[in-house]
Amino acid sequence: MTTTSKSLTATATTDVSRSPLARSAGLLALAAGGLFTITQLVTAATLDRNNLMTSILEPVYLVNGIVYFGVFCLLMIALVAIYAREGHKAGKFWTIGFCAAVVGTFALGANVGWFDVFVAPWIALVAPESIKMTNVGSLPIGGLSSYVLFLIGWVLFGAASFRARVFPVAISLAIVVSALIAWPSAQAPYGIPFGLTIVGLGVWMLRRSTAANQIAEPATTAR
Repeated sequence: MTTTSKSLTATATTDVSRSPLARSAGLLALAAGGLFTITQLVTAATLDRNNLMTSILEPVYLVNGIVYFGVFCLLMIALVAIYAREGHKAGKFWTIGFCAAVVGTFALGANVGWFDVFVAPWIALVAPESIKMTNVGSLPIGGLSSYVLFLIGWVLFGAASFRARVFPVAISLAIVVSALIAWPSAQAPYGIPFGLTIVGLGVWMLRRSTAANQIAEPATTAR
């Protein structure tokens, strides 16, 4: 009994003594996943793909797009925080999965976040005929590569998390499945399952931190 208590205390102390970024991993994941889901819902409700040129010039598109770009930035920060928190218990494969997820998130964020929000509306104003010529030159290659990198990155991250048992099995598998669904995530609502999965990951990490703090408090008081 004494040995078990000491083990729990040591684990809890380790959990609450991490860096501020690592301690914020759950909250960052919750915020990133929640905002990802909301922006997908707004896009699905407001973007008319049959009248794309008009839709991307609407103020709601700009505001939602700026938030969407911010979500990808937040998601990358959340990944770094998760690695800072859980990386000590995982091996090389999980580290590779983490790096792949960061690269994929950056690539897709630059595409459907920054480019679609700031560049596409400008092109629609100065060269509207260009919007209809999407399959010309290197642009489609760059666009497709960002989706593929996002897909590979998050599938690897989910598979590596499953193998290393970093997260619960259900969350690791959900990351893989939702990434497969979300790979054309510029087209809402395909990204909603992915956003909800990241929300679930954030909730799990927050609950785990709360439990660790509750274990650590009596031990600290006893000292």
